[in-house]
Amino acid sequence: MKKIGTITVTRKPGDPFPKTKTDWAKVAALTDEQIHAAALSDPDAQPLPRDMRGLTRIVNVKKLREKLEMTQEEFAAAYRIPLGTLRDWEQRRKFPDAPARAYLLVIEGNPKGVAALLKKAA
Repeated sequence: MKKIGTITVTRKPGDPFPKTKTDWAKVAALTDEQIHAAALSDPDAQPLPRDMRGLTRIVNVKKLREKLEMTQEEFAAAYRIPLGTLRDWEQRRKFPDAPARAYLLVIEGNPKGVAALLKKAA
């Protein structure tokens, strides 16, 4: 991320906003095309690809678990995921690695089948 031109402002609630050199009338007069061109010229503000190629889909573990109407303990036990790991994923302290993402996609696709296979293997 670029740091050039970054301004840090500390103010208390109720204080007026600090004066800047920004010409807000000029900003308000920009057309959508000009705004789009300016965004494209900023390497830190590139749009996502329309075809979504190159992006990694990550299963929202908490939504998956809630969709299955399971507690964290039940989900962790049924799919043999350490409870602490599941909590870290749900609270976004950590993200699943590639094998775990693949496993979660399989669970999402056939939760009953995966649980049955794991139960049978136990």
